[in-house]
Amino acid sequence: MQQFKSAALFLIEVTFFTNKKFLEELRQNYIDNLPDGMTPKLVKTMTDSDLLDMHYFLTEDDDFDGEPEDGFYV
Repeated sequence: MQQFKSAALFLIEVTFFTNKKFLEELRQNYIDNLPDGMTPKLVKTMTDSDLLDMHYFLTEDDDFDGEPEDGFYV
C-alpha cells in the first residue's frame, strides 16, 4: 500500500511541476510576444487561470483551415 501512495504522490507532483513549467513557458511566450493591448506587467501579474483563458481564446481557431466541416455550428 505504501508503494501505491508513493506512486500516486509522485504522479501528483510530476503533474504539478509539469503544469507549472508549462505555465511559466506560456507566460514568458506572451511576455516576449505581447497580444495587442497587453503590457508585460499585465501578463506577469495574471492568475494562472486568466493566462490559460487568454491562451485558449487567442488560439481556439488555430485548427480551422477555412474549409467547413459537417456538423453543428453555433
